[in-house]
Amino acid sequence: MISSILATKGGSVITASVQMSVRDAARLLTERGIGAVVVLDGAGQPCGILSERDIVRACAREGSLALDRDVGTLMTAHLVTVTPATTITEALTLMTDKRIRHLPVLESGQLVGVVSIGDLVKSRIDAAVLEADSL
Repeated sequence: MISSILATKGGSVITASVQMSVRDAARLLTERGIGAVVVLDGAGQPCGILSERDIVRACAREGSLALDRDVGTLMTAHLVTVTPATTITEALTLMTDKRIRHLPVLESGQLVGVVSIGDLVKSRIDAAVLEADSL
């Protein structure tokens, strides 16, 4: 379950506001060593996600001018999410089908974490190693 991953890695989530500049968001991604930030609206609710891929594509189209835009104009607004009760297999399938690498985790509409494809793969590998060791 996604809850087991969050129990290990914690529920800390790096976020950005829709008004933040893409330049500042890129700096945040670099400083934190992460590939995406969940974007919050004025009420503090998740409304999108901005990934390194979004930034690279915008820079390829617009050059450095893209860095001066607001995060809200570049983010992926269709937010695909999971809950703590979602299974790892369900989350992996969702990521594969939607071609995404990060899933915000919502519980009762509140952001409680983010899992990446790396988190899910690590969890599956750890489970396989544990099973092999027990045999």
